[in-house]
Amino acid sequence: MTRRASILLLVALLAAALVGLAPTARADGPTTLTGTLPDGATWQARVPPDWNGTLLLYSHGYRTPGSQNPASDASDPVTAGWLLGHGYALAGSSYAGTGWAVKEALTDQLATLDVVADRIGRPRRTIAWGDSLGGMITAGLVQVAPSRLDGALPMCGVLGGAVGLWNQALDSAFAFRTLLAPDSALRLVHIANPVANLTLAQQTLAAAQATPQGRARIALVAALSDLPGWFDPTQPEPAPDDYATREAAQFTTAQQVDLAFGFAFRAELEARAGGNPSWNTGVDYRRQLDRSVDRDEVAALYQAAGLSLDADLAALNQAPRIEADPDAVRYAARWITYDGGLGGVPVLTLHTAGDVLVVVQHEWAYARTVAGAGDRSLLRRAFVHRANHCTFTPAERIAGLQALLHRVETGSWDDGTLPERLNAGAADLGPGLNVLLLGSGVPPIPTPPAFLSYDPAQFLRPFNRPADLDSTAQAA
Repeated sequence: MTRRASILLLVALLAAALVGLAPTARADGPTTLTGTLPDGATWQARVPPDWNGTLLLYSHGYRTPGSQNPASDASDPVTAGWLLGHGYALAGSSYAGTGWAVKEALTDQLATLDVVADRIGRPRRTIAWGDSLGGMITAGLVQVAPSRLDGALPMCGVLGGAVGLWNQALDSAFAFRTLLAPDSALRLVHIANPVANLTLAQQTLAAAQATPQGRARIALVAALSDLPGWFDPTQPEPAPDDYATREAAQFTTAQQVDLAFGFAFRAELEARAGGNPSWNTGVDYRRQLDRSVDRDEVAALYQAAGLSLDADLAALNQAPRIEADPDAVRYAARWITYDGGLGGVPVLTLHTAGDVLVVVQHEWAYARTVAGAGDRSLLRRAFVHRANHCTFTPAERIAGLQALLHRVETGSWDDGTLPERLNAGAADLGPGLNVLLLGSGVPPIPTPPAFLSYDPAQFLRPFNRPADLDSTAQAA
């Protein structure tokens, strides 16, 4: 081979090796950068030609164990298009794994900031934002690396912390098995066969929904996690006393969303944590129901079904309890629970009032913890009157981001997080952004902004303070 041929071959090999890092761009569009981090996570960034110096670091939500796991730099294409068109650069990673990849996400998101800064220059300001588990990671970035951020927008985030979330899920699963399938092989923890376990849970749920007694017990199961009786984001919320409709929505939530986490996806967390991080020792289920937002619904459905609510609550309180594995508790507490310190970073959270997966009471837990750390002035919360999980319109997301950026730029919230101000800001963005995006194959649905004044009820299983990190049991 000639020397020239050898050089050409070397150039070709180098080009192939660097293909994942090569920028691509349209003449009139953003430059797209991609690459792979040392742990195997991929990252993506898009930089508009008129970049305004602000970088938005997006953290994506939970991805089913073993599913496709591409890098993601925005919540949806419509929101991304507006942001890029207004000069914002976008970035985000895939995380090095699916499932409860909080540990990997925190590392990979910070590494993404480093590699993007190397490629495009240091941003004038950096804003973290994310949905669902990504909202949890966004708040986690504020806690572990506040010096890297100028602001944060956690959306529909798991802000009650990992241990509180999975303990509350255990409460509902425990009631489900105790009242609906006491003699079955249904596993609550140490799940060896997630697919079979979920199949059995789905069969049990369907059988229960066929009788008034079963429906009353499904309502009690839902109440122990404060599930709203509202599932369809395109429909108005059922009346508070329309108990049949509200229970039907809770059944749909369990069938389509929550059973999978409680009876299948928990296994993936247990594998990461080296055991079960949840317990219900010391929990008084009578007291839990008294504090639930669904208390009246449960009482009414039990009465209509001719069931004794007192007897079922006694059965729950007398049933053998679940103990946690201490090392697994420590893992979940580290990845992640919150100490409330915001490190000088202003944070605006967004949440739908009818969230069926990460209930809105997570916002109560986070606000309480932040206030306890003395950072109340840095936190604002905004709520949207809509059902289901992360069902914000692009206009609502952008209005929230604009209110946060105002705080970052001026040092004052200036009441820009009031519902009427956020609604006006979202409406001003026009009809193309005031739409619900419900997935591929579903046309955008025109939807007016729906911010409202709202005060969430108490989260039933808070677990956020550092003093709790070595605990293996906690009364509700």
